[in-house]
Amino acid sequence: MKIVTAAAEIQQLAQKLRSDGYRIGLVPTMGWFHEGHLSLMRTAKMKADKVIVTLFVNPMQFAEGEDLDSYPHDLERDRGLAEKEGVDLLFAPLAADMYGQGFKTSVHVAGLTEGLCGGDRPGHFDGVSTVVSKLFNLTLPHLAVFGEKDFQQLAVIRQMVKDLDFPIEIIGHPIVREANGLAMSSRNSYLREEEITAALSLSKSIGHARSLVAADPAVSVAHIITAVKELIHRHRECSVDYVEIVDRLSLAPCSSITADSVLVLAVKINQRVRLLDNSLLTVQ
Repeated sequence: MKIVTAAAEIQQLAQKLRSDGYRIGLVPTMGWFHEGHLSLMRTAKMKADKVIVTLFVNPMQFAEGEDLDSYPHDLERDRGLAEKEGVDLLFAPLAADMYGQGFKTSVHVAGLTEGLCGGDRPGHFDGVSTVVSKLFNLTLPHLAVFGEKDFQQLAVIRQMVKDLDFPIEIIGHPIVREANGLAMSSRNSYLREEEITAALSLSKSIGHARSLVAADPAVSVAHIITAVKELIHRHRECSVDYVEIVDRLSLAPCSSITADSVLVLAVKINQRVRLLDNSLLTVQ
């Protein structure tokens, strides 16, 4: 596996792969790999001839006061994990190379970015859309794999790809969970041992919501949201950023439960660790 740090070099290598007839799969990440990331790499490996993994903690998607400076990173650790998965190229650029002097451009996807995480983190998705656009242009993939844990992010990227005519297949990979049910996330490393039980309220509340729908398909959206919040708030460590039920494609709030209804959660643990989770509410 080759590690590349220069934007010009990764683009040249990607151009060469394409000209040689290889199908390129891309896995964009911010590093600190866990089984969720590795499963994305395996999916890309199955669907492409060559796999490029990008490792870049993107400052453009962090607001002032967020955890940019403390975000976990260990390039040597991640290099070893990616190499074991058969990754061909690991692109780990510096911020100065990605956003050079005089950088003035951002990509904004309207409509899908105002609510949910966009409401709590203004400008976040502009940072995501901008960096992903740059990564697409630098690595020239035929397909890109993203985790469904970041549900809104995936919807935004799909819309951007459609609107800007990127010739890239976007593949969503199901959430990978710890044995205890916690959705895998790099930010789980922030959790103290005594906070795990509180963090598990996210996945448990999803299970409870699904059971409510299974028992009564006509159950109201308001009832489910209230029940989920009550379960989460049993843990004093938890504060809810949002609990909503939205359409899986448009992200519009649901007025009733359908096959496309997704429960989306964002919860802070002791105001330190912000966790996301989501699930369709009906059995597919």
